Amino acid sequence: MPSPDAPRGSHFAQMARAIRFLSDHYRDQPSLDDAAQAAGLSPYHFQRLFTQHVGISPKAFIGHLTLAHAKESLVRGNSVLEAALGAGLSGSSRLHDLALKIEAMTPGEFARGGEGLAIVHGFHDSPFGRALVMMTDKGVCGLAFADEGDEDETLADVRARWPQACYREDRGHTRLVAEQIFAPEREGRLTLHLAGTPWQIKVWEALLAIPPGQVVSYGALAARLSDAKASRAVGAAVGRNPISFLIPCHRVLAQTGALHGYHWGVSRKRAMLAVEAARAA
Repeated sequence: MPSPDAPRGSHFAQMARAIRFLSDHYRDQPSLDDAAQAAGLSPYHFQRLFTQHVGISPKAFIGHLTLAHAKESLVRGNSVLEAALGAGLSGSSRLHDLALKIEAMTPGEFARGGEGLAIVHGFHDSPFGRALVMMTDKGVCGLAFADEGDEDETLADVRARWPQACYREDRGHTRLVAEQIFAPEREGRLTLHLAGTPWQIKVWEALLAIPPGQVVSYGALAARLSDAKASRAVGAAVGRNPISFLIPCHRVLAQTGALHGYHWGVSRKRAMLAVEAARAA
């Protein structure tokens, strides 16, 4: 059994196993002992480490996993989104409470598939599994997730967005940013270096107007950006989000509250929403 004094990354890996277990089995109302066993810890150490590294108690997390909670949040989230977008939002403005700044790649960089860009990357443990952090000299350009054994596939998936860029693995360079992203209380400011069409970036900026702990429907997002009938186009742009979690595409649900369609897995999406909702509460 791993020591409770193991490095932070090891703790994140243990919490990720427990979070995945709870997200997959929440309908069975698993006990604290069940979750602790999934993490490979004693119940006492599991309770303490979960609260320390995830920022909420295991009980609070389980309480926010249900579909009923998601449906209730939709009503509040749609109205919050309307107010936020109505007040105006741009890439240079303060983007909600995430302390994020957007810097778009030039049209030429985007059109050339990232030619001339140098991107460093590294995999790190997070509460939601292995996280791939990718950075240019201007900021975070990619954030993705991998299940066990799927790291190569995830890296290839993300690299396809910038096929002509120059890539270099440097976990030391990306480690501090990964820790900043997944800390229960994020400190400092992060710059996002985005590659996308003007429409995609407009949708991604709108996602940043959705507060942690809230969710919105694709229809509500489309109605605020253009036309409620444009839900499919909005959904396509949401699905092309290159910086998962930080740009919170996981906060967009079907009108029914269903969590389908998340690129990195519905279980992971459910876990992200439950963590954010419990923290907000």
